[in-house]
Amino acid sequence: MTAAPAPGRRPRLRAHAAPLALLVPFLVPFTLFTLVPVGYAFWQSLHRTRRTGGTFGRTESVFAGLDQYTSVLSAPWFTDGLLRVAAFAAVQIPVMLTLALTLALLLDSAVARLRRFFRLVYFVPYGIPGVVAALMWAFLYDPRLSPLVDLAHTAGADVSFLTPDTVLWSIGNVVTWTYTGYNMLILYAALQAVPPDIGEAARVDGAGERAIALRIKLPAIRPALVLTAVFSLVGTFQLFTEPQVFRAISTGVTSTYTPNLAGYSLAAADRYGEAAALSVLLAALTFLLSVTFLRLTTRTQERP
Repeated sequence: MTAAPAPGRRPRLRAHAAPLALLVPFLVPFTLFTLVPVGYAFWQSLHRTRRTGGTFGRTESVFAGLDQYTSVLSAPWFTDGLLRVAAFAAVQIPVMLTLALTLALLLDSAVARLRRFFRLVYFVPYGIPGVVAALMWAFLYDPRLSPLVDLAHTAGADVSFLTPDTVLWSIGNVVTWTYTGYNMLILYAALQAVPPDIGEAARVDGAGERAIALRIKLPAIRPALVLTAVFSLVGTFQLFTEPQVFRAISTGVTSTYTPNLAGYSLAAADRYGEAAALSVLLAALTFLLSVTFLRLTTRTQERP
């Protein structure tokens, strides 16, 4: 005879089942489109293709172990690409988030007008496909076509946006123009959750808009700032579209200019194992950097 379940067992099962049911819409796509591709890339990175019988012979996949990871890690372009992306992140992310925060605070201020209109205007660049945006800016940077370069020459300034020394920051300008509005919208949504009574009380006590923004609103939306910083950090290591477009107009952008672009170039050259190894390394590095950044910001926030 089967024993009857304990009286408190069913409520406990229901209590645990409800959160799991809510997580299913996230877990299923995350597993299918993140964990499975990363797992397949890891498996592919441990194998390489061997051809037998000459050019028209047959190919077979053979186990290579960690040889392809060693090949990628020892390549000079891998270190150069990481350093380039790190310099890009150190400058571009603070600039972009500062602009996004400034715009969000301006829209949320008590004297702001036409908020819906300006929210749309700031967000429009994000709605433009990345390739289209890169092509548009490439036109503005090309010295043969650019009205900006012509204006600079008229003023007596010698400006070049596509030299090896400046093209990285030209790409940074494109990324900042594209994603500032997106981050602004996240920060503005967080500001809407701040109780307006707090700001009103501060105004009654004589606080100005600047003091309210720095001492009340900014601490209140700190989690949103951390979120946008993590998103931006992850996006920086996925930098691909802009360098790929700029390769056509600048000799400063090579096929291994960024790690993501290098992975694409390896795959295009039928070096799938190395491309997979590079992808796994980038995924692991991005994960470690994101976790480290989150822990550092959490510890700073917990300090009195």
